Amino acid sequence: MAGEWDAAPTDVLFALHARRSHASVLRFREAHPDGNLIVVLTGTDLYRDIRYDSGAQLSMQLAQRLVVLQDEGLKELPRRFRAKTRVIYQSAQVKTQALPPKKKFRVCVLGHLREEKDPFRAALALQLIPPEEKLELLHLGKAMSPAFAARANDLMVHEPRYRWLDSLPHWRALRWLCRSQLMVISSLMEGGANAIAEAVCAGVPVLASAVAGNIGMLGSNYPGYFPPGDETALAKLLTKAMRHQAYYQSLKREIASRRHLFLPQSEKNSLTRLVRELRT
Repeated sequence: MAGEWDAAPTDVLFALHARRSHASVLRFREAHPDGNLIVVLTGTDLYRDIRYDSGAQLSMQLAQRLVVLQDEGLKELPRRFRAKTRVIYQSAQVKTQALPPKKKFRVCVLGHLREEKDPFRAALALQLIPPEEKLELLHLGKAMSPAFAARANDLMVHEPRYRWLDSLPHWRALRWLCRSQLMVISSLMEGGANAIAEAVCAGVPVLASAVAGNIGMLGSNYPGYFPPGDETALAKLLTKAMRHQAYYQSLKREIASRRHLFLPQSEKNSLTRLVRELRT
């Protein structure tokens, strides 16, 4: 819950983002000194704000429970907070049937164009792959600045296999995901990307930057990681996935083994256990 809490009678307050929800956390604590407070830590919390921001640090201290969205997140917390922290994976519902094209290898990037996402890494990798390769890269997401939009448009001019589709309704984005052979997530900072959960539930393999948030979602032994910011390594993995069925199938098997983590019932069960802990 970001922004101001209105001080209405409350059994449990879920505060999303330790820094941005800090004002609401303080107001809740003042109104309900013994009230049940759960703070959900996002990627910018875990990998930036809790290290430097006093408000984020105080929110963590005041909470009865903390939630991280993938198991690597626990390692970022001061030891004194780990006992009251729970890992709850965000769930995804994907009902669209997976129907990737047969005559070309389609790769999608899902996510707004902003600095933390390193949004053009896949496009830069594409430029390293010979133009005769039948590879198509679709980029879905809103440009968070005119400069990002300008760069996406410039890349489309110079690389015809790259298409930026801008912001689309969620259902359309899921349809493009299910019509892709592969998804790339190149973030420099990630708390637990819902796009990964959606890809896993859709059965679409992922190539991911080797940052803690992605590793926590896909597992430490997942074979589809590349160093953050390294388009050369990403180009090699894209080529390998496109040309070598054994490698591509290994990615599919690994994501299938993680699917249970992202089912709606799994998230519901975890949240139910969390609330019951506070009431016993």
